[in-house]
Amino acid sequence: MDVHLENAMSTVPNIIVVAHRPNYNLCMQQLQAFKFELRPDGQQERQMRRFAGSCRFVFNEALALQKERYEQGEKKLGYAGLCKLLTEWRKGPETPWLADAPTHPLQQTLKDLERAYANFFAKRADFPRFKKKGQSDSFRYPDPKQIKLDQGNSRIFLPKLGWVRYRNSRKVVGEVRNATVSLSGGRWHVSIQTRQEVEDPRHPARSIVGMDMGVACFAALSSGEIIAPASALQKRQRQLARAQRAMSRKVKFSNNWKKAKARIQRIHTRIGHARRDFLHKTSTAISQNHAVVVIEDLQVRNMSKSAAGTVHLPGRNVRAKSSLNRSILDHGWAEFRRQLEYKQTWRGGMVIAVNPRNTSRMCPACGHVDKANRKTQARFKCVACGHTAHADVNAANNVLAAGHAVMACGGDVRPHPHLGVGTAAPMKQEPTEATQIASAN
Repeated sequence: MDVHLENAMSTVPNIIVVAHRPNYNLCMQQLQAFKFELRPDGQQERQMRRFAGSCRFVFNEALALQKERYEQGEKKLGYAGLCKLLTEWRKGPETPWLADAPTHPLQQTLKDLERAYANFFAKRADFPRFKKKGQSDSFRYPDPKQIKLDQGNSRIFLPKLGWVRYRNSRKVVGEVRNATVSLSGGRWHVSIQTRQEVEDPRHPARSIVGMDMGVACFAALSSGEIIAPASALQKRQRQLARAQRAMSRKVKFSNNWKKAKARIQRIHTRIGHARRDFLHKTSTAISQNHAVVVIEDLQVRNMSKSAAGTVHLPGRNVRAKSSLNRSILDHGWAEFRRQLEYKQTWRGGMVIAVNPRNTSRMCPACGHVDKANRKTQARFKCVACGHTAHADVNAANNVLAAGHAVMACGGDVRPHPHLGVGTAAPMKQEPTEATQIASAN
């Protein structure tokens, strides 16, 4: 397989990530974002809060107008019509403070609303909701001509903010396209998107690996490697619970309540940073060492649905299922897949997503499928032929075999859910011990 890997990669149909074509000397445009923490002075921080508030107001006003027009049976306004209203709002006597904010970020807010409606009608997202203060406060500068980046002095020029210093942790490469300023955990950040042309990449590795995602362990590779989970939320769960109890004892919206809320936000920020750091390091290591990665097309949203049920039809094992859902979301499977896909694209590799049905129950030696083959979380023993192996590694080998079938004859390939095609794959079959372990943790 390794000898013909390069040719097979260029002929696999319906693959999620397009492999490189060695017969052509092509260039590809690579988009990349560089995020830094800003170090604004007091005046700049107040201005950024005002700009974020102005964008939030414009978004809510436009959404309320669209809902009102729908209730009256009128046609939804497009982006051009909303921009005309935005000009009236900026010049109107009721909201003259909108003129203090830069125009382009306000227009980008209307584009975000238009995109939210498009995602809703395409059944990719829920109906747009009103924005709240303190939740995802951000604004975006789309014109690269208005952005100046001085990496030598660790500062960036943004319209109506001037030169703002930032923590320069890495070099920004490529042509600057836009900049997004956001507030997270009480700190302001800037995300600079760049574009650069790179040669059609050729992956340095020639190996293919199957990967089985799990709850007790983050992932198992067909090579025998077991990756332990970061469990970022679990490690800080007691600290987070104490902070939440302390906040519940405070008078709502008092100064002490705000301090307790800020403490909780800082804990969530640390949890997010630890999780992203683990996912980036793990996905980078796997992408560097393997040209083809075969994964399961897990529908995380379906797997992490609540089992509470309703008043008339209550669910069963709600506590255990809630703990399992928390562990699944804490692992960050969907984000890991996203990172692995774009990193493989950059390196010239590929990611194949296969149907996860019975990958944990099938014997690779004789092909017998039975839930009794995996009675425990860690051990697999075929009831037909007696084949034994580590359960997660055995599942990874089954995933790898499914990937070989796809590359050889175009088997069942599940498209990426972001593409908006295909049907949902069935839930991954896990033994009851996985639920018990998650509940115990």
